[in-house]
Amino acid sequence: MYRSHTCGELRIKNVQETVILAGWVQTIRKFGSITFIDLRDRYGVTQLLFGEELNKQLDENPLGREYVLQVKGIVTERSNKNKNIATGDIEITVNELSILNKSAIPPFTISDETDGGDDVRMKYRYLDLRRNAVKKNLELRYAVSRSTRNYLHENNFMDIETPFLIKSTPEGARDFVVPSRMNPGQFYALPQSPQTFKQLLMVSGYDRYYQIVKCFRDEDLRADRQPEFTQIDCEMSFVEQEDILNMFEGLVKRIFKDVKNIDYTDTVERMTWEDAMWNFGNDKPDIRFGMQLLNIKKPASVYINKKDQPELVSGADFKVFDEAETVIAIAVPGCSEYSRKQTDEITEWVKRPQIGMKGLVFIKCNLDGTFKSSVDKFYSEEKLKAIATAANAKTGDLILILAGAEERTRKASSELRLEMGKRLGYRKDDEFKLLWVLDFPLFEYAEEENRWVARHHPFTSPKPSDIDTMINNSPVITDASKYLEHPYANIKANAYDMVLNGNEIGGGSIRIFQRPLQEKMFEALGMDEAEQQHKFGFLLGAFEYGAPPHGGLAFGFDRLCAIIGGSESIRDFIAFPKNNSGRDVMLDAPSTIDAKQFDELQIKLDLK
Repeated sequence: MYRSHTCGELRIKNVQETVILAGWVQTIRKFGSITFIDLRDRYGVTQLLFGEELNKQLDENPLGREYVLQVKGIVTERSNKNKNIATGDIEITVNELSILNKSAIPPFTISDETDGGDDVRMKYRYLDLRRNAVKKNLELRYAVSRSTRNYLHENNFMDIETPFLIKSTPEGARDFVVPSRMNPGQFYALPQSPQTFKQLLMVSGYDRYYQIVKCFRDEDLRADRQPEFTQIDCEMSFVEQEDILNMFEGLVKRIFKDVKNIDYTDTVERMTWEDAMWNFGNDKPDIRFGMQLLNIKKPASVYINKKDQPELVSGADFKVFDEAETVIAIAVPGCSEYSRKQTDEITEWVKRPQIGMKGLVFIKCNLDGTFKSSVDKFYSEEKLKAIATAANAKTGDLILILAGAEERTRKASSELRLEMGKRLGYRKDDEFKLLWVLDFPLFEYAEEENRWVARHHPFTSPKPSDIDTMINNSPVITDASKYLEHPYANIKANAYDMVLNGNEIGGGSIRIFQRPLQEKMFEALGMDEAEQQHKFGFLLGAFEYGAPPHGGLAFGFDRLCAIIGGSESIRDFIAFPKNNSGRDVMLDAPSTIDAKQFDELQIKLDLK
């Protein structure tokens, strides 16, 4: 056998045992007539001691980093114990050595603190995966997967595979398409999710389904995006929204316990989409800290025009505020003593192209009870105090104010809130806060096309109270300038997102399960009867055969792992990820194919 024990297994109780280890050379340290080598495998590191006789052999045939060795020797107690590793009390006094394979000099140091940049490490990903830091990420990913499967199995969910080669129905993100050799001129698509299949499984009577499944979207990438990603995909029959929320709160709490040994006993908060947008500027708020946004000028947007918000800034001859669509304030705790240099630095931060603001106004709520502002000449201390009171600012706080176009200002204010939370240490990697966001709009208005589009997807049911509104009204928008007055603008989706630390980790909905309502939804999205039949005839037909009420949810598995692991990038938790251009630099993919393959597929390229 190649080994009797792993490199992470031996302890002081094994002293005097004869063992065989196999692994990779981590480090080599020569001290005169003896040599120490750290041998590494997936399970840990063990120190090897080579005495005089074997040391001569090493002088004649030097070892290098990442050589693959097999050694036989006796477990002995170390005189200089290493408390930083599990095997630090012992070492192996080697009496037999076999070199199983030599190694070229690695292109970077294979250690936690490596000298390899991202591109080099991705090119040699098989070496990068040897690093302990990467190994821990994949171990965490496996632990999340194992915990998920155990929980869902215990709750009668059945793991059922669905196809990867399906029909293209291009809505939303672009499909990856696959040519069919046996059907010239026709193409499969890779699924963006198993959405229609899991609904068909509900029609088939498999009332609790799940998969940990690959999904594919051809979209621009960033830290939390990959062209191929993994979902925990779930569906349940004969359920209402409350059943779904309770079931999957339980799943995430179980993962916290199994993977992080955290007992999440807090009640999972719930917030409407409108309140999330109003108070936090986005639909996935980080509620580990406060600092809610306050609109201090009468707004006009669809999701806040019903709020009775006081007018606090107009009419003071300050053009920045008078001409702005929106003015938003944030009270930052305990920062009233920020220096001019510090407020200037924040101002420059909001001017960055990624944020896109022209400047920043501040109000200091001084410790002596006075107020100091960068717009003192326009606003009296009484008015500054009124703004501070409305913003829930306290003595010692710093109020930051952004003004401009509604959408940009709200987004910038949201980013500023998160940035200040980060600077003040409120966004801790080891603190977890869950939130359900509910009652999303069912539709969004596509201005360029003057039509409705589905905010979630076209299989999401309206809230029961809004079904009649949807059925009894035409989706046609006769006056684009008044789309907010259309009945469809106020229809709420029976949908829900789970948010963790300011990241959407899962989303789902109660589905449409009756053909007339599904046809009405397709009609609202601009599909005529022929298009509905072409794209989704199989689903509409299935709804005629006793489809049960059903709903589900899909978690972003990679993202969930990254957040639990304290990382901002899902790439750290994927064994073989793509780079930000969607390339696998290790395989050099995507790549061209040869002419014979094009001929077999009856495809001719016309690159312009």
